[in-house]
Amino acid sequence: MKSYKIIKISGMLLATGLLWLSSCEDFLQEDPQDRIAQDRFYQTAEDATAAVNSVYSNLGSTSSGPEGIYHSTTWIAAGLASDELINKQEGAIANDQLATFSWNAENGNVGTIWRIHYKTITLANIAIERIPPIDMEETLKNRLVNEARFLRALAYFNLVRMFGNVPLLVKEEEPLNPGVADANAVYDQIISDLKSAEALPPDGEIQEGRATQGAAKALLAKVYLTRKDYQNASSKALEVIQSDKYALWASFADVFRHTNRNGKEALFSVSFGDGGGSISFWEFGQFNVRLLPPELSREISGIRNTQGWQAATKDLYNSFSDQDERKKVTFLTEFVNDKGATIKLNDIYIQKYWDRTAEPVAGDSQQDFPVIRYSDVLLTYAEAQAELGNTAVANQYVNLVRKRAKLAEVNLTGTALKEEILDQRRKEFVAEGHRWYDLVRTGTLEAKVQKAKSIAVKPIYYLFPLPQRERDVNPELPQNPGY
Repeated sequence: MKSYKIIKISGMLLATGLLWLSSCEDFLQEDPQDRIAQDRFYQTAEDATAAVNSVYSNLGSTSSGPEGIYHSTTWIAAGLASDELINKQEGAIANDQLATFSWNAENGNVGTIWRIHYKTITLANIAIERIPPIDMEETLKNRLVNEARFLRALAYFNLVRMFGNVPLLVKEEEPLNPGVADANAVYDQIISDLKSAEALPPDGEIQEGRATQGAAKALLAKVYLTRKDYQNASSKALEVIQSDKYALWASFADVFRHTNRNGKEALFSVSFGDGGGSISFWEFGQFNVRLLPPELSREISGIRNTQGWQAATKDLYNSFSDQDERKKVTFLTEFVNDKGATIKLNDIYIQKYWDRTAEPVAGDSQQDFPVIRYSDVLLTYAEAQAELGNTAVANQYVNLVRKRAKLAEVNLTGTALKEEILDQRRKEFVAEGHRWYDLVRTGTLEAKVQKAKSIAVKPIYYLFPLPQRERDVNPELPQNPGY
């Protein structure tokens, strides 16, 4: 799959979708008239397609706020709660808490993450249950159901890693106050959904912007890696590699050029629209708004709305050698203003999402958010092979990523090899929402954050708390230890 353009949903479907899951208390509360509207809606192939499109639409941007899974809240949280990002956004208490490891169950961003993921899951559940009875062409029917399964698995994969034991909702109608399922059961459901999604068409045989066989296999490899099932992680990653559907761009800078969207390195991405909603600010991606320095807007005419809300840690920046091509592509530390003067920045900002040719004014962005890139598959395979003791193969695949970054090859063994792979993940996926997950699954969160931020991380921060608002309305929800 490549990037998904946000689809404007029909009024009927939007009304149906918005019935679901603004909080736990809304899981099953519905108006009888709404039930009639739903029963009348799921009748045709067009209805089925629109139902799945509504699930995709929750990945990106909305007209009402940062409610899309990959709009900003989730990936920013994974960067701040690590050794990757610091918060510069004044008044953003929730982000300050994430960056300083002082969050609690009242954190607003944690609540938003929970809410939008369960809204997405509920819409997927509706599609999975209501599409099969529709009288329509079977190939399309099966494809749409498997796309919804992929999207449900993606949402649950985020949730189970962030919160641990969570409610496992897989039907349209569930208990009003669901309890939590063991994380193992959640992973079993994720794996089941992704195995079904492996039946999706390969890349190139389906409309651009939809889940594909390659995306399902790649996500399944990541799930197995997280579960420390290295043999299956290796097998699934290798299936993607041997499909010959994907490849690295020659230059790291090419990954983020608008002309290369939907390109050979993108297995699953989310695109953002061009506004048009009631609050168009929220319909754009916020990469440039959040990550480019405010000085750009002040010092260069034509550039607007660069706020610099988040910046890189010095530890992250200093971990790059000057020979690493990704360093100059990823970071901005100085620039030349309209008067020809060099403006040196006090913080280290992230510019890799800014395609200056396609979006010279910066600010609001239609840049893709990369959920799964081919380099992720290569490093997943390298890590699994390293854990299996196949050091020659692991070196071969980590060197593919190093070579693209213009770095010399390595030949490492044991712990040094595993650390190198994790380090390449750090440098390859800056501000792509991977870092907290990587540090948690490798048990290195305390050491890495202490080094980068001089913060003593408590063990409780290996999970996020279940949002207090959800527990207030659902007494069946326990709290994670320490919160």
